[in-house]
Amino acid sequence: ITCPGVVLKDKQQLYLGVFVLGKYKKTECVPAVFPLFFQERLLFEKAFANIVDPGDLVKLLEFDTAVLELIQLVPPVGKVLATYEENTRDFLFPDPKLTHGRRGLEREILMKRSPFFTGIAPKLRFSTTSLISDSLLSLGRSHIQ
Repeated sequence: ITCPGVVLKDKQQLYLGVFVLGKYKKTECVPAVFPLFFQERLLFEKAFANIVDPGDLVKLLEFDTAVLELIQLVPPVGKVLATYEENTRDFLFPDPKLTHGRRGLEREILMKRSPFFTGIAPKLRFSTTSLISDSLLSLGRSHIQ
């Protein structure tokens, strides 16, 4: 996460919280100095029962929301500094306007600043990889994971 020229008043560590496919995960904490480097992979898995057509899955993902939050560990519960929200379909399967980086396809998005955050909006660089696979449930029904 980059944010040129911004110095955080509070010096407590930060982490990135990610809510995708009904599951919440967070990164390890990093020092409160931009740029912030989160060198982690977060894995989200979900099985969708009674879905056999990938097109139906894509439609279902349009009604789900992916949320990313930049959070600083300011007592008592932490302070959300910036957020990003997008429907899960577009988050997992973005338009082909991506840049080729050393680690594959990367995206850059601007997060929305909270009232607690002064300065320009933080820019997040990340990549996603999605895998859709067919499998059989023990009851004999097909589903897509």
